[in-house]
Amino acid sequence: MVIDTNQMLSITEANQNFSRAARIADKQGSVVIFKNNKPRYMIVNLAENPLIDLSDDEKTDIIARRILDKYRKAFEELAK
Repeated sequence: MVIDTNQMLSITEANQNFSRAARIADKQGSVVIFKNNKPRYMIVNLAENPLIDLSDDEKTDIIARRILDKYRKAFEELAK
């Protein structure tokens, strides 16, 4: 992931000045929040983010895949 330095905020700064984080997301499309000097969170402008332009079926497939991956061992035990 390539992060523009204009899209970065520390978690402290985002907490103290959330409106600034929102303005950056509005202007740049997203803002990355750093915690302990590592990228940890992202605020995304939903109106302009192509990742959100998924059909309901695509969203369901993504969620189902995450659930299956997370609980694979439990599902395998139930299948026995």
